[in-house]
Order: sequence, then C-alpha cells, then structure tokens
Amino acid sequence: MKNKLIDLNDHLFAQLERLSDEDIKGDELKEEIERAKSVSNVSKVIVDNAKLALDAEKFKTEYQNPTLPKMIEG
Repeated sequence: MKNKLIDLNDHLFAQLERLSDEDIKGDELKEEIERAKSVSNVSKVIVDNAKLALDAEKFKTEYQNPTLPKMIEG
C-alpha cells in the first residue's frame, strides 16, 4: 500500500473543500454530505490504527523489545 497519513490529510481537506463549494445544492449536496460522513468514519479507523501501531512501538522501546501478539508486530 502506498498511502500515508499525509495522504489522508490531503483527502480530508479536499473533502472539506467540496463541502464548502457554495454551488453544490440539493441532492448533490446531500450526496456530498453522505460521502463526507463515510470518509470521516474510515479516516477515524485509519488514525486509530496508526495510534495503535505507534503505541506498540513505544511499548517495545520502553520494555526492550518484548514479544508482541502477531497482529501488532511490525
């Protein structure tokens, strides 16, 4: 996978720009709002996953490389 958290940041700001477009109205605006909700939900999961990975790395550093469950090993 090539995406990085900075790419997520770019997507979020692009979504914000689409929501701020005053020319979007009616059903098109409703669709954009639903898309924004979906993007927001997926983004939260991505950020939570990144936080878990960072916390695991901090734990490994603090406890001199303990054995971690396979699902969170780097």
